[in-house]
Formats: sequence, structure tokens, C-alpha cells
Amino acid sequence: MQGEATLRLLDKADKEILKLSRDVKGAIYDFQHKFRKSPANPGLHFKQLKGHPRLYSARVNQEYRALLLHAGESDYILVAVKHRKDVYDNLDRFAYQINPVTGGIEFVDLVSIEKQVLDETLVPSVPAGKHVGEETSASSAPNEKKARHATPDPSVSETLFAAFTAEQLLDLGVAEPLLGLIAKITTEDELLGLVEYAPQLTAEVLLALHDGKTLDEVLDQVTTPVTAEDPVDVEDYQAALARPATQVTTDDTALQEVLEGDFGRWRVFLHPTQRKVVERNYSGPARISGGPGTGKTIVTLHRVKHLVDTLGPGDDKAILFTTFNKNLAADLRQRLLELAGAEVAKRVEIVNIDKLATQIVAEAEPGGRRRWIDDTKALLEWEDLLLEQGETRWDGEFLHAEWSHVILGQAINSRADYFRARRAGRGRSISREDRAAIWQLVERYIKRLDDKELWTFRQVAERAARMEIERARQRASYEAGQVSSVKLQRESGIWHRPRYRHIVVDEAQDLSAAHWKMLRAMIPEGPNDIFLAGDTHQRIYGNYVSLGSLGINIRGRSSKLTLSYRTTHEILGAALGLLGQEEWDDLDDGHDDLSGYRSVLHGMRPILRPASTWDAELDAVVEQVREWNDVALASIAICVPERRMVAEVENRLGKAGIVATAIGAEGPKLYDAIHVGTMHRFKGLEYQRMILVGVAEGLVPSHHAAQYEDTDPLRYRRELQRARSLLFVAATRARDTLVISWHGQKSRFLP
Repeated sequence: MQGEATLRLLDKADKEILKLSRDVKGAIYDFQHKFRKSPANPGLHFKQLKGHPRLYSARVNQEYRALLLHAGESDYILVAVKHRKDVYDNLDRFAYQINPVTGGIEFVDLVSIEKQVLDETLVPSVPAGKHVGEETSASSAPNEKKARHATPDPSVSETLFAAFTAEQLLDLGVAEPLLGLIAKITTEDELLGLVEYAPQLTAEVLLALHDGKTLDEVLDQVTTPVTAEDPVDVEDYQAALARPATQVTTDDTALQEVLEGDFGRWRVFLHPTQRKVVERNYSGPARISGGPGTGKTIVTLHRVKHLVDTLGPGDDKAILFTTFNKNLAADLRQRLLELAGAEVAKRVEIVNIDKLATQIVAEAEPGGRRRWIDDTKALLEWEDLLLEQGETRWDGEFLHAEWSHVILGQAINSRADYFRARRAGRGRSISREDRAAIWQLVERYIKRLDDKELWTFRQVAERAARMEIERARQRASYEAGQVSSVKLQRESGIWHRPRYRHIVVDEAQDLSAAHWKMLRAMIPEGPNDIFLAGDTHQRIYGNYVSLGSLGINIRGRSSKLTLSYRTTHEILGAALGLLGQEEWDDLDDGHDDLSGYRSVLHGMRPILRPASTWDAELDAVVEQVREWNDVALASIAICVPERRMVAEVENRLGKAGIVATAIGAEGPKLYDAIHVGTMHRFKGLEYQRMILVGVAEGLVPSHHAAQYEDTDPLRYRRELQRARSLLFVAATRARDTLVISWHGQKSRFLP
């Protein structure tokens, strides 16, 4: 072989490589460089392995060999690095295939997998139609194909998958070389050992079946989303290499990062479902949904990179990448730099949605003296106004929400328009007389803010939306040639150009109607105009919208992610229980759910811990943190339901000699410390171990919600739902360990 070659790394190969010694990793680094330059280099001893038409070995150093799968032409995939005796003594134990369901390339190292599962020889493969675990013989005639809900054979031995035929498992996408080993699995520990090294789809299918899902449920939720869209030729490795199901590095830099120990899997190994969403060409706005940890943010990052790659030459910021708060925006900026580098990032405007709105207003009205205030301060202004007016029929929260979501959200300018306004989802109905009284209070409130030279972020968003709508109207007139003056056309050229070519939104469930109106006006309708990711189960700010009514038509262009990469199976199950039987919207007048939401990670069950008093609960927190002396402080977080409790936790830990820091608007003040914050502050974060404290009745949900139970039942349900969402978000920040404690009566949301 002459010339250069392309070398990629197959998903899961990094697991073994990362276990190797530093000097071997260094040798791999030298090897991959030499191999890419010239596979024919005599020092590499590059040769085909006996009995394997596509598997080759190459010398890494005196003791270690690289196993390379030839995908055709000059494309090679690094599938393993092993000691030379483990290569040549086990040539019959390496298997590879193109999965006939997904069309992706899979490599199976039966030696490594057997060490994780059974310390004995693999049994023969099971013919199609036989039950996995059933005895087979050379004279056995294949049975006829079983129905998907075949009745388990009582004579079958007690193995975990005895109720399923080999053909049924193959239909779901299980790797055929593993059928014999699957037939021998009798315990969950053996299953977990297998899935750690098995191909991704095999692992997901087996865990879903073990969790009690039916064959049809696994087919619909696990297999169908990753099934190849085109017919699969199981001999065409070049075609397989290009499919989403073949999870490999896409460039040599990623392989280098593995060897240097600075490898972020999210940068390279997209799940097939994620990759399909990232690379799809949409005819209009599109939405991706999914539970916590399913990689929605990862998808938006890769989508941004994909969109930049499709742009022509230029140095303008052609893509807007926005989210709800500035902490998340800062995180997105850093992660995009890690993923794609500065050249890609310079084509992207990364800013949180309220800052974007303020920039637009400031740009149009330079030199303004107004100060912007957030919702907390805006609510205080409402409460002060009601106190001064002696008004008791309405509370500040209701009026602030009515003004923000109905009046500002629908750009209502007059009392007559407010009388006609739709108030879907706003709770109790109000009469015409009520609306007149509310409108009067709104006018007084706006005057109060004007006198103080204040603007709420909701006002700014609404103002920015109006400006962008006017800009879009003028752009349409300009493009239609309705601007008669040549001079005006020349001077207006920049003004009439769309601000962006593409918009990508993360945490979409938290944006308000005014935000969406602004975004819609910023970009003309067309292919790949708006891409949004969100999960209404994690809505924590009470912004309920119907995207279709705001000109963002996502119907027919929605996808769902269901595999969690962050949270263990045990924590995930407990977190789902916290959501109860509530109904959740889909941002477009429909319903959403978390059907199929699952994890392939396993760990401890969450710990539920009562305490007699708040002081006793704090003492337990200190004791628990001291027990966790095997991890860095920054990998531990403590979450509380109320702001006042942050300082109390921080002080108690400080008295015990444990460094803790509060999470503020700009993030944690210290890195090397335990992070303490309210449930709102943990949005978008994750930790190895978490303690949720104060999860007691009256705190979660707040006693404040009880006042609406009789007077405003719909608002009461919304308050409870938002409390559930906050608790759900907090619980799913934990990767490995979750402790939930309370004092007094535990929250009604807990089991």
C-alpha cells in the first residue's frame, strides 16, 4: 500500500486505550502519525490477520499491536490496541459486522467481554427461531419465526433473556456475535459487564428488555429511531462508514486528544439519533426534545457547527445561538470553542435572550438612562404598588404574570385589545370589569417604572420584538421594490438585510412569547431558519407559549432524544417518579411525555433521609460530605428550595471546616469548593454527587401555592407543576449519587 491513509477511532475503543500506561499511549501517538503518513512504513509491520478479510494488525511498540478494520480505499478504523499475545492467540475471538438494522460498523472483542461477564468459553451461536438459553444441536431444525410477543417456554433455563428468540433479538439490532454469550447471562451484574463493552444498540436493547419493556416498546423506542433510512448492504463498509450509526472520530485531532487524556466524548461520538438530527436538512423551523442528560445541548452545539460548515465564505456572525440565561450562554460559548475552534465560533453570535433584546433596544435608542430590572425586582415593584393603592383583590405575582404573558406577550396596546385577548392557561377566568381594573393597575405600574426610569426585561423583550417586526416589514417592502427612492434603497441596504441566516435556541421552554416574536422577525421563513431544543418537563419560569401561533411552525419537524448520558438508571427512575401524573405541553398546543426515556448507566439507588429538625438535617449534610472524602469538593453540590437556606448551609459547612460557595448569577464564586444553590441555580449544571435538602411539605411545594387551591385551581395546578419541574431538574443534576433529605413532613412529591 502506498500513500497516506485516514485513521479513525471507533466508539468504545477508547475505554481500553485509556487504561494503558503513559508510555504505551505515547507509542500510540507516534504510531497513528506514522500510519496516516504511510501505512507501508516497514517499521509498522502492517499485515492482514489470518481468517479476517478486513482486520489488520500494525506494530505500536515491541509489545503492543493496533487492530485496524479496513473500511475500503484508504479508510481504516482503530478498533483496539492490545498486547501482541492477546492478538495472535485470540484471532477467532474478534468479530466485526455491519449491523443489518442500523447499517453501522460494529466490532466485538469477545475476549474482553467474556472477562467482564463469564470466566468460561462462549457457547455456540443460537440459530434463528430458538430461544436464547435453549439447548441447540447440529441436528436441530430451525423453528418457524416467532411472534414478537411469543409466550415464554417454561422449559427454558433461568437466564435473563430466555423468553426471547435469537431472531427477535436480531430484529431489534442485537449484535449477532454476542447471542451465545447473551444466552448465558443469569444476573444483572453479568448484564452490566456485557453492556459496558457491547455495541451501543445491543446495550440499549438488552437493558430495555431487562427493565421489563415489551418487544414492541423496545422496537419503537430504541431500535426504530436508529434504523438505517436506506437499504443496508452488509458488505459495503464505505457506505456504512458514512452512516450515523458508525460512531467514529471524524478527524485525527480527536484521536490525539484520546491519547493525551483530554477527550470529551460529546465532541465526537454522537448517538445515531443525535447525528441524524444534527445533519438533517429541514424545510423550516425544527424542534428537538428529550429529558435531562439526553444531549439536547450537545445536539445544538453540533448543529451550530454543521450550519457554519455549510456557510459560504465570510466573516459576519451569520448564526445566532441563544439560550435563557447568561450562565448557560457563557457555557455554550466555551463548549463551542472546544468543539469547533475559534474559526467556527467567530461566525456565531452567542448571547442570552434578554441581553440580545437589550442590545437591540440600546442600538435603536442610544444614550438611554433607563435601568433594567429582573423579574424578582419587578415583582417587588408590583407589591409596593398594590400596598400603596390598598388593592387586595389581586396579588403581585398574578398581575406580573398577566402583564408579562398576556399584555406584553401579545403586544396589547389598548384596553379594548385587552378585553379581546386570549388568556389560555392563565388560570381563573376574569370578567370585563376585572379586566378594566387590571388594565388601570397596569397603566399605573408602567408610569411607576417610567418615573423611576426602570424597564423590566419583559418590557425590553416586547420592545425589541416590536422593533424587529417593523424591521422585517420594511425588509419585505424593500425586497418587493416598494422603496422608491434610490438613495433610500442604498442607505437602507444593511437595515433591510436579515440579522442572521440561522437561529439555534437551547432551553427553549423558558423563552417568553415576546422572545419568540423577536426571533421570528429576525430571520425570514425558510429552510433551516430556526432550530430549537427544550424540554417542558424542565420549565421553571412559567413561560407557556404556542409556537405555531407565533409564526414558528414546527409540526412535522420534531424529534425526541430518549437516552440519558448523565444520570444512572436508578436516579432516573426516582426522578421520573417526582413528576407524578401531570400533563406536559409540547410548546405547540399538544402534549409531551418522556416515554422511552432511559439510561444505560447503573449505580446506587437514591437515598431518602428524614430529619427531625432543620438543624438535624444540616448536621446530616455535614456528616454525609465528610463520608464523601474520595472525590473533589467541586464534584459535590447541595441544593435547597429557598434562597435564605443557601447561606445557612454554607455557614454550617464552614463551621465544620468544609469549604463551600454559593452559586450566584455569575456562577460559583469558587471552583474548588462544594457548590450550594437554589434549584433555579442548578439549571444546566451537573455533579457527581448531590444532596437535595429541605424537600419538605411547605417548602416543596411552597406553602405560598396553597392560597390558590380554592380561589384559582388552574393556577394552583400550575404552581404544583412548576415545583415538580424544579425538583425534577435538581434531582437529574446528579450523575452517580443522589441524597434527598427533609425535616418535619416530607414533600408530597416524594415516594
